[in-house]
Amino acid sequence: MGKSAEPPAGGGDIEPVDLKAALEERYLAYALSTIMGRALPDVRDGLKPVHRRIVHAMRVLRLDPGQAYKKCARIVGDVMGKFHPHGDASIYDALVRLSQDFAIRYPLVDGQGNFGNIDGDSAAAMRYTEARMTDVTTLLLRGIDENAVDFRLTYNEEDEEPVVLPGAFPNLLANGSSGIAVGMATSIPPHNAAEICDAALKLIETPDAGIDTLLRFVQGPDFPTGGVVVEDAASLRESYATGRGSFRVRARWEKEEAGRGGYVVVVTEIPYLVQKSRLIEKIADLLQARKLPLLADIRDESTEDVRIVLEPRARTVDPELLMESLFRLTDLESRIPLNMNVLSGGKVPKVMSLRDVLVEWLDHRRTVLQRRTAFRLGQIERRLEILGGYLIVFLNIDEVIRIIREEDDPKAELMRVFVLTDTQAEAVLNLRLRSLRKLEEMELRREFDALTAEKQEKEALMASDTLQWTAVADEVREVRETFSKKTKLGRRRTLFAEAPNHDADSIAEAMIEREPVTIVLSQKGFLRAMRGHLSDTSTLTFREGDTLKLAFPAHTTDKLIFLSTNGRAFTLGADRLPGGRGHGDPIRLAIELEDDQDIVTGFVANPTVKRLIASSDGNGFIVGEGDLLSGMRRGKQILNVSGTGRLALAVPADGDMVAVVGQNRKLIVFPMAQVPEMTRGKGVRLQRYKDGELSDLRVFRLAEGLSWQDSGGRQFLRSAEELVEWRGDRAQAGKLVPKGFPKSGKFNA
Repeated sequence: MGKSAEPPAGGGDIEPVDLKAALEERYLAYALSTIMGRALPDVRDGLKPVHRRIVHAMRVLRLDPGQAYKKCARIVGDVMGKFHPHGDASIYDALVRLSQDFAIRYPLVDGQGNFGNIDGDSAAAMRYTEARMTDVTTLLLRGIDENAVDFRLTYNEEDEEPVVLPGAFPNLLANGSSGIAVGMATSIPPHNAAEICDAALKLIETPDAGIDTLLRFVQGPDFPTGGVVVEDAASLRESYATGRGSFRVRARWEKEEAGRGGYVVVVTEIPYLVQKSRLIEKIADLLQARKLPLLADIRDESTEDVRIVLEPRARTVDPELLMESLFRLTDLESRIPLNMNVLSGGKVPKVMSLRDVLVEWLDHRRTVLQRRTAFRLGQIERRLEILGGYLIVFLNIDEVIRIIREEDDPKAELMRVFVLTDTQAEAVLNLRLRSLRKLEEMELRREFDALTAEKQEKEALMASDTLQWTAVADEVREVRETFSKKTKLGRRRTLFAEAPNHDADSIAEAMIEREPVTIVLSQKGFLRAMRGHLSDTSTLTFREGDTLKLAFPAHTTDKLIFLSTNGRAFTLGADRLPGGRGHGDPIRLAIELEDDQDIVTGFVANPTVKRLIASSDGNGFIVGEGDLLSGMRRGKQILNVSGTGRLALAVPADGDMVAVVGQNRKLIVFPMAQVPEMTRGKGVRLQRYKDGELSDLRVFRLAEGLSWQDSGGRQFLRSAEELVEWRGDRAQAGKLVPKGFPKSGKFNA
């Protein structure tokens, strides 16, 4: 018998729950907890809960900038035990980061001891390190004792913690933030506090100021490790207008002259969040793998400041080209994301623009001002009430003493006789005898008048928006002066520049080690690059039944051009060809060559050289080798052929005359000026045939004469005078070849 699905009787309160609904509810609760309680900072003070609790715990411990340091273990213990119910390791990691001047632009913690370094070494254990607050932290806390912000119960309801800090310092933008929540993330790079304050002051002065106006003050990120931002103005504007984008940051470097005309490149600043030791290790690995041919050596000569020395392969190496190759392959250039996803009002996750962030921070500062002013007004009113009672007492001091000495209930009697309030009567009874001096009355009247004037001033402030914004502006101006660019901490560290406009090909070439090779193509289309320049190709071996088709010298940095029978030009990098240990790979694996087509010739591309390209039916034109280059596998159509025609020849156009021989053994010589220069097309008629087709052609200089070689290796030369019989115009049939011309119909038999 199967078991019943019903719960057993007396089994307690068991409530069936839909699994899908339960999972959705629990996961949503987890997601909200992660978003609000861990990952995203509050736009008002720029802090996540763990950072806010660390700062609050240090305030409770009275770790002010001028006070003695205390062990980090004590701080972490208080944070964990009172405010933050998470692991001590995560709390200490957060505290350590708040003290690292290479990780945070304006440190909130003044650490004493080993707090890690830019090489990526971790901090010492919390029992060895000590900490206290910095001046920045005191600004974030300013007014917290004056009811500036709300407090809430801690997780165990034994203490209270602030919901948000007063935030007199623009911490969100100045120090940045990063975090990953459920389905969202935040990444805000640090900025210059003085620039942020200038933009905020502009926004107070002109509330409808747009992003373009604000960007006149906020130049861009200001990283604690310096570096150079190479991002165009349009991209920067888009990032700050939308709250999403990224910044390309490069290391700062300089050329340093060495002896005997040499030089080294010295890197003095590296990109933000890049660990120096790993960076050097990666460059050394690339150097060993021969992927940085322009670099000979790398040394780390850093002390307190970064100093990475890069030694070029030769003094002729362009330092900018060397650095471009390093920027492409290493973390000397990195991309810092911008995603200003923050908690608006401490509750709503929202991607905000630069203007939105500043507006919300200023609104928070105004709210803090109002609350502090209201708190002060309450203090003034209580004090004025007490002072009013004191003044009455001093006018009737003997009667007051009598009442206190003789009456059973002096408080009630004082209230009845002098019409005092309960607070005033209590204050009079608590007076010390030493306060009953004759001059005290003048002091009280002076204090009463001063407080009355301050009360009127505060009431006027509470009643006027203009006065409130003026007060906020004064506070912002004070922060700007404290962290002015003239100060050591406030000076801008990150510069802006345009990336050098180097040709992509020259950079790619710089990243390839230049070595001599011999390009070998077999009749069956197997391609390889033999090391060195081979003078004797007879020793080359091929697959069975295969032979040499063409071989020519090159270097690994060269671009190679191969022309096919259908008139297409294909480009391959010599560094990408298989080595000479085997018989090579089929060229059809590297290019899209049709099955019924074949390679006619190949050569090293030289943009300064021109070639005369001709089809089998006698048409042709001149084209520059630079126009033959193509970055696509399917190549580039150069010579248009039709019917049975095919691309037959592509010879260097170095001369002033063209000699064309047909299969009918007729030769025509005409000026090369009659052949047009084109980038693609069918070309013009070079020689006319009744039957047969083109056999060979050559471009030569008339002054040097036309030469050829027969099958026996004998050299023949016809001077300009001897060629008069064969000279004419292009498209003519020509006359039979001179005596001694090879029977093969080729200039080189």
